[in-house]
Amino acid sequence: MSAALTIRPCPDPAVWDEAIWSLPRGNVFASWMWGAYKGRIGWDVTRLVVRDASEAPVALIQYQVKRRGFVRFVLLQGCPLLTEKGEKHADAVVALFLEHLALGRLDLVAVSFEHFQSDAILLALLGHGFVPAQSAKYFTLELDLTGGTEPLLQAMDQRWRKALRKAERNPDLTTRFLTDLDERLAAFDAFWEMYGALQAQKGFRDSLNGPLFRDLVARDPHHRILEVREKGERVLIRIAHVSGRRFTDFYTASNDRARACAAPTLAVWRFVEQAHAEGRRTFDFGGIDPANNRGVFEFKHGLSKTPALSGPRWIYGRTPRLRDAAAAFLSYR
Repeated sequence: MSAALTIRPCPDPAVWDEAIWSLPRGNVFASWMWGAYKGRIGWDVTRLVVRDASEAPVALIQYQVKRRGFVRFVLLQGCPLLTEKGEKHADAVVALFLEHLALGRLDLVAVSFEHFQSDAILLALLGHGFVPAQSAKYFTLELDLTGGTEPLLQAMDQRWRKALRKAERNPDLTTRFLTDLDERLAAFDAFWEMYGALQAQKGFRDSLNGPLFRDLVARDPHHRILEVREKGERVLIRIAHVSGRRFTDFYTASNDRARACAAPTLAVWRFVEQAHAEGRRTFDFGGIDPANNRGVFEFKHGLSKTPALSGPRWIYGRTPRLRDAAAAFLSYR
């Protein structure tokens, strides 16, 4: 089957993004923008289009590579994505991709779908010896938006409803989704300053490189940036990314005034309203960590009681013991 398929790089950002966002499972992590960001922070990024004998695309694959001496670590996020024609070629797509990689005995591949997998591609990974690595950090909370926002208002915890009412009745508190590039850049600068202060205060670390992400996220039409002000002063910035059906809370930062005026509650609810207005079916809280960050979990849990998995991560290597050890490490770290 793989002999009927060809695999070639795609060097054109416009062509790549048009193809990605035309698919039902098109997502930020498979987009050119995300690949550009990962390239800035040290990954070698390649984008491939798999085509059938008629030259019709059947799959899109963006993969990232880091090298340590003679060893390669290959990472795929939000893909492989199959086209409608590609569903029947899933097994051949995976075979051709592994052939393209020409892995060494110590090389490893990890696939992180971030909710955007299809049944066909999962079965293909299993058929080629990929193993799942599951971890508590791959859980999130979701809201079903298909019934509108009123049922969500009725179902939220009383403390959540009370905080939301307090914020909505506060004439000094305003929210605005930013579309102007200069405003989005300024808001991200404010976010990064507040985020740094939060990291210093709470002692947590994060892999986000704000200065290298700044212009990419500000220019990207699939990211939403919400600004909350109290008496004209910024108190909170919240960032989300969107796909066809999903609206995902991504990053947030605030100052000391935000909690006092219930700005986080108002910001999340504005996200929920915006997601429903855009026709998204699911609001994703972007992750939970009940064991190590109980306060944030309790805040999110006040609005949603529905856990969901973004994982597992799928691991492959030519050496089974190394593959299994890597999967075990990712499951428990």
